[in-house]
Amino acid sequence: MRYLFRPPATEAAGLLSLPWDQPLEEWDPALLLDVPQRGISRHVVRFVASGGHVYALKEISERLARHEYALLGQFEEEGLPAVTVLGICVDRPGDQEAILVTRYLEYSMSYRWLFSRPRGEHSAERLLDTMVVLLVRLHLAGVFWGDCSLSNTLFRLDAGAFTAYLVDAETVERHARLSPGQRAYDVDLARERVGAELLDLQYGGLLPEDVDPIEVAESLPGRYASLWDEVTREETFSPDEQQYRMTERLQRLNDLGFDVGEMEIVTSPEGARLRVETRVSEPGHNRRELFRLTGLEVQERQAQRLLNDIRAYRAWVERRSPNPVPEAVAAQRWLSEVYQPVVDSIPPNLAGRLAPAEVFHEVLEHRWFLSERAGRDVGTERAARSYFATVLPRTPEEVTTPSATLGRN
Repeated sequence: MRYLFRPPATEAAGLLSLPWDQPLEEWDPALLLDVPQRGISRHVVRFVASGGHVYALKEISERLARHEYALLGQFEEEGLPAVTVLGICVDRPGDQEAILVTRYLEYSMSYRWLFSRPRGEHSAERLLDTMVVLLVRLHLAGVFWGDCSLSNTLFRLDAGAFTAYLVDAETVERHARLSPGQRAYDVDLARERVGAELLDLQYGGLLPEDVDPIEVAESLPGRYASLWDEVTREETFSPDEQQYRMTERLQRLNDLGFDVGEMEIVTSPEGARLRVETRVSEPGHNRRELFRLTGLEVQERQAQRLLNDIRAYRAWVERRSPNPVPEAVAAQRWLSEVYQPVVDSIPPNLAGRLAPAEVFHEVLEHRWFLSERAGRDVGTERAARSYFATVLPRTPEEVTTPSATLGRN
């Protein structure tokens, strides 16, 4: 047998003792993790824990394994939203297929899990919009998916919204640029697959009665076209509108989760024409800024929410200080006096339900709710106590982190 691992290869050391010579279906259950409601796969997939991480192992042909290994490695280097690949095992005894190893996406959820144990705010339209954002981001990078579906997508909460990640890259093709025909074909495939998946949910009694699977699926091309137009179209405006129209356009793109590369402005008697090169960049500006100030690594919307809280905290501190407070100083005080106390106070039996940054975001939301009801600011500490007592326990327990998983074994 041969193993091929991406750096850092030391992360794979603990996996080498696994019985790679045996078919995945025959592995001892004691070696595996039970990850419920992870969606439908046409291959044998198993989950294991090693070195503080959870990994997904998928049995596929060597050709597809090498193809997916190479593409997922590219995606990680370019910051595209996809699972992280660790390695492949090939030349297994007999005619056994290869095994592709990817790192399990922590705090992620499949569409089936979301509909089987909803928290109340999930909807087919909302997930579809999130998946369409992912598809547009991939198309901008020249990625033809070929099998875009809810089953091949994982969803992760990001400050109350969802971010979607590609899971399966077997059918992916990489091009310098996709033609309109390639994009249209990919969208049409997605429409068909989503319709079938929603019908399956309906048959299983998991889809709300007021949701029409076919109607939702048929809306996918329109949703895609609207978003693609928003992020790629050229705009024409008069010279006196130039500054604010440019700022407005860039802000809209940032709000949608896209970064801007090159901008070109062509002037003519009819006005100025703005062409924007839209690109996918991960981590985004907010993530980079929060990491610079605090060392916290979170998702983009979470980072934006936390940065806003840092700014509010800095303003509060400066009102009580005779001198201006440097941003870096305020951020470090916020980290130790506001954020970390909330994270440290998460009850042990509830740890792992949500990512720490998502918990903090929800505590801020809960604080606003309690303050509205009380007619005054109740403070973060009281809001956190109330949230841990009344809200977080209602969040379904999920196998999302190695610590949560291994703690129950």
